[in-house]
Order: sequence, then C-alpha cells, then structure tokens
Amino acid sequence: MTNDAGDEDKEEFVEVDPTSRYGRYDELMGAGAVKKVYRAFDQEEGIEVAWNQVKLRNFTDDESMINRLFSEVGLLRQLKNKNIISLYSVWRDEKRNTLNFITEACTSGNLREYRKKHKQVSTKALKKWSRQILKGLDYLHSSEPCVIHRDLNCSNVFINGNIGQVKIGDFGLAVTVGRNHSAHSVIGTPEFMAPELYDEDYTELIDIYSFGMCLLELVTLEVPYSECDNVAKIFKKVTSGVRPEAMKKVKDPEVAAFIEKCLAQPRARPSAADLLKDPFFDGIYDDDDEENADE
Repeated sequence: MTNDAGDEDKEEFVEVDPTSRYGRYDELMGAGAVKKVYRAFDQEEGIEVAWNQVKLRNFTDDESMINRLFSEVGLLRQLKNKNIISLYSVWRDEKRNTLNFITEACTSGNLREYRKKHKQVSTKALKKWSRQILKGLDYLHSSEPCVIHRDLNCSNVFINGNIGQVKIGDFGLAVTVGRNHSAHSVIGTPEFMAPELYDEDYTELIDIYSFGMCLLELVTLEVPYSECDNVAKIFKKVTSGVRPEAMKKVKDPEVAAFIEKCLAQPRARPSAADLLKDPFFDGIYDDDDEENADE
C-alpha cells in the first residue's frame, strides 16, 4: 500500500515484516542487553508500534538464551491486560538471523526516564501509577499458570504520558510456575531483587518486593542502593535486611510505611490483590475502573 503524494516527505521503512503489514523505521527507541527496540508502523491499523529485534548470532552458542527469548514471546502472546504491554506479531528472520516481535508502543517510554524528565509529581499521581503496576502484577500472579516477572524495575515499566497509563513490559526473565508457585533460579536486577531470590526458593511475592523498590525510586528519584559501588555490596545489604539509603529520603510517613509493607519478609509480604485493597489507595481511581466493574 503506497501513496505517491508527498513522497519526498515520506519516512522510509528500512525493513518490513513478512506480511508487509509492519514497517520498521531507523529510529531506535531503546536498547537492552539482548534486544533493540525501533519505532515502527502498523499500516493496517494506522498506528505506531514497537519493533523489538534480537540478533540471534549473539547467542549462537547459547541455546538456552534463544529458548528463553522464544518463551518470552510465547508468554506475551497469551497475556491480555490493560496494564501489560500487548504483543501483536512474531517471526524469525532466517536470512538476517533475527527474532522480531511487534509490541504496543508506549508514547513516553519507560517510567524511569519519564520520572527523571518530570521532577514535580504529586503523591496522588505516584499512587495512580503504582496502582496500575499492581493491577498488572495481580493479573500475572493470578494467571493459570502463575507468571512471575522476576525483573520488575522502573526501566521495564512503560507509560503513555498523555493519559497517565502505565504498563509492565520486558518479560525476558519471566517464568511460569505450577500450583506451589515456587521458582528456583537466581535472576534479575540486583537492586530490585528480593532477599529470598538469592536463596533460590521464592514465589511471585518477589515481584512485590521489586515493586516496593520501584515505588521508592519513583518517590526519591534515586535507584535503590546507589550508594553501593558493586553487586557484592548490594547482595550483602539485601540479604542482611539493610534498607537502601534512599528510604531516609521518603518524607511522607504513609508512603514509607507502604513501601516497608512491600519489602517485608516473604511470609508477611502482602499479595498484589491485598495491596490494591490497602487504604493507601483510598480515593485513587483509573479511568478504566468502572469498565472493569462491568466485566
């Protein structure tokens, strides 16, 4: 589908998917350890999307990594929730040796960068964002089988800033667990990892701990444990139950108490569903709450 009018102003695609529905631009929206995310366009719907591309040659000797990437994509396809990034299409390009998947694009990028850009944010707005993250977690944790994200941090949460809508993304480390809801491998971003993760025996409640650290970062604009200059020091503090220095910067006692609930020992740590009922969120609603009530 082409339109010859104003061709000189037209932004060229550098790549299209096998169906010719999605076109990739040369503009990088983000890059992680494993994948690059480009701005792209869905010609059928007329909307901007994100084109995630993984160069598989980087992992030719690591079949487990390739399997994990495929499982992330398989997982994402099954997830349907307003607070989880949607996946539209996936394919492997044998010629370029890449794995490509098209996901929903969030207009304002990740929450870490967005928060840095907007220094003046009210507690009410932070609560609105937090509540949406918890709604996403509640959806994951109550799925059958239960999905544990395992790498929740502010760079893996995305926002449509024009409507204040928050969505959890980046499921590269996620795992599904059976009825006993326990998992065993040590994985994640050290500053956000719950102490029991290091014991290699944990449940979905590790995501609640990570959520507490996300909220701490959103409130203080400081990555937890930034006072530590290496992972070993973070590990020592986390496993000894020493809180990040950033906790001292939380001036609002209600916010500090709520974060502490999230960082409690696993047995005392509430679920996402419990936290959503917490008085902390009294009077905080999203635009979709009435919609959900009707579902």
